[in-house]
Amino acid sequence: MAEQQSLQSLVESETSIVDRLFKNPPKSALNIFGVMMPPEVVRPEFTTWRDEQQSWRKGIALHDQSYHMNNLRVTGPGALALFTYLGINSFATFKPGAAKQFIAVSPEGYVIGDAILYYIAENELLLVGNPATTDWVQFNGEKGDFDVKVSLDPIWVLNPEKRRDVYRFQVEGPNAYDLLEELHGGSLPEIKFFRSGAISIAGHEVVAMRHSMGGVPGLELSGPWDDRVKVKKALVEAGTKHGLRQIGSLAYFSTVIESGWWAVPFSAVYTSPGLREYREWLSTKSSSARMSLGGSFYSSDPEDYYLTPWDLNYGHIVKFDHEFVGREALERLVDQPHRKKVTLLWHPEDFTNIFQRLVNDGPTAMHVDLPVSATARVHYDKILDADGNHVGFGTYPGYSYNERAQMSLGSVDAAWAEPGTQLTLVWGEDGGGKRSEPWIEPHEQVHVRVTVAPSPISDVAREYRVVQTGVGASA
Repeated sequence: MAEQQSLQSLVESETSIVDRLFKNPPKSALNIFGVMMPPEVVRPEFTTWRDEQQSWRKGIALHDQSYHMNNLRVTGPGALALFTYLGINSFATFKPGAAKQFIAVSPEGYVIGDAILYYIAENELLLVGNPATTDWVQFNGEKGDFDVKVSLDPIWVLNPEKRRDVYRFQVEGPNAYDLLEELHGGSLPEIKFFRSGAISIAGHEVVAMRHSMGGVPGLELSGPWDDRVKVKKALVEAGTKHGLRQIGSLAYFSTVIESGWWAVPFSAVYTSPGLREYREWLSTKSSSARMSLGGSFYSSDPEDYYLTPWDLNYGHIVKFDHEFVGREALERLVDQPHRKKVTLLWHPEDFTNIFQRLVNDGPTAMHVDLPVSATARVHYDKILDADGNHVGFGTYPGYSYNERAQMSLGSVDAAWAEPGTQLTLVWGEDGGGKRSEPWIEPHEQVHVRVTVAPSPISDVAREYRVVQTGVGASA
């Protein structure tokens, strides 16, 4: 049997790993998100994606998050020490029953990935999210000097058992607590932000964690996999009168646009000398090797895609109260200029002109799928100032029916981050799609006027974040 290739061997065999990632399938929004949430487990739409988007503002949204994220369970006396060693977060007050956004960086201080970390019980933690993050923790758990056992429950499409350890639903919107109190049979226990409590649904005990996808009030619900059908049925049947909508994959992946979460940054693992052993551990089937890359920004140097925590407005999460991978680099970067995460609102005329090209003679622009418009799992567009200087990135292009706007998340130089600032987003791949053949059709790059707005974009989401976390609107 041939020896399995590693990510390191792949990097060494390519002139540029960036070119390889541009060629990787799947490309185009429908392919990408259909793989992550296959239609046999989550339909693309239950009503319409427009109706479903409105549900988290007007009624109740029921997101089924049981299929598209890795679950990495870490147990043993060294479990907390492992995450403390890898995370930029403070763990000084982290206790069972709590959760937090876990962020890991390279030795050079660039973001490898983030995920949600649950402190299940003493010596037991669960990391849920992007494989780029769980792979890094799994590697250190297996290879590092930690007294831990790691167990991976992979995403549905890579899961040979076709069952998960737990189900995970998000129930949110203005009517969410009325529904949950009805099913629980009384007042819900007081659950603080990113804390858990127990409630009852259809005779089953459910772990409820205060969290939100769309930046609105709600609870994340989880429990044993075999309970999922009865719990979900109870939610759907009782939720009808409260305006509940089950959320399909199209609307689900558009939540990041409104909530302002940069879900999958370009993972900073391809060049660091200190990560060579990690790249040798990662196979060519790993997410870092198979990740698709797209958008108008192109550089043969992968480091040009890397982001610091400050570029994603995670500066408030960085805590130097413990030793961790990348600490020295972040200490040097603290006082350096940083980009700032913003929302970029597309000019309506430029947006509709892209579609107008479909019925005109001449070259078309790169197609815009709705509501999610990313052409790759990692989509980076060039953002230019009035003089044509590159001042940042746009990602997660998509449409919000709630805001009646096409928009992108952005990370731009601080001088251009003030709301109301006018910038330009370049739409369409450098080279007119040749780097992504046959996944992206030949097209002509177009310039789209964009206006800087706060992140998250919605007043509802910004107010909820301030109330729940005490962190300002743009953090």
